[in-house]
Amino acid sequence: MLLARKIIGFYLEDIETPLGRFINLAITSLVLVSSAIFVIETYPISNNLKLILDGLDIIVLGIFALEYLLRFWCAESKVRYFFSLYSLLDLLAILPFFVGLVNISYIRILRWFRILRLVRFIQKKFLFERISSEDSIIFARILFTLFAIIFVYSGLIYQVEHPVNPETFNTFLDAVYFSVVTMTTVGFGDVTPVSQVGRLLTVLMIMTGVALIPWQVGNLIRQFIKASNQVEVRCPTCQLSLHDADAQYCKICGTKLAKSP
Repeated sequence: MLLARKIIGFYLEDIETPLGRFINLAITSLVLVSSAIFVIETYPISNNLKLILDGLDIIVLGIFALEYLLRFWCAESKVRYFFSLYSLLDLLAILPFFVGLVNISYIRILRWFRILRLVRFIQKKFLFERISSEDSIIFARILFTLFAIIFVYSGLIYQVEHPVNPETFNTFLDAVYFSVVTMTTVGFGDVTPVSQVGRLLTVLMIMTGVALIPWQVGNLIRQFIKASNQVEVRCPTCQLSLHDADAQYCKICGTKLAKSP
């Protein structure tokens, strides 16, 4: 039993072996599929297509629930894992399905948080395997943060505004348009929330963007400054090409650097 738990836990986190990469990429793809289902369902669709999408959504949620239970089972400290960021994001992703069994419909607003499950993989190498420089990785994370803020808050605002303001927030795209215009401080004013919850979500969206984006941009600027103080000296062992100007040894493998005079 202990061996099985270690093996399952390893492959849930591994990105080096083919099986580990397949599992992680499959979960990432399911997150995107689940998010796409919600976007499609905001548009007028046939009953047959809605039934198909609902069935697919249940299957995806079932896989998410199984993954969460496996991660919880494999965790060495159950309490620490339960209160970790990734665990809470996973719970937000699957909670609407289980709460829906007792017909608390408003809790389905949490379904828009499923896209945040990608935070688990934002540090994973396989998402940025084609990006070599650290500053490019930071820039990619900034783009993901923008996408996540706009997607999540657009879904939340659509969920609360569509029932009371269907002419203005008719589809998910209307909510995205409002979020982008608001985040960029353009503020055309042609699309505005009318409910108190919608206005509160708008304020939270702005505050989230103000808090997260400058922080990540600051990391990017610090990386630019750090890179400007480095010189190109290739390590003969690990092939790392950039090192500090006064470095005598490779910071990755410790090999002595042979600098040109």
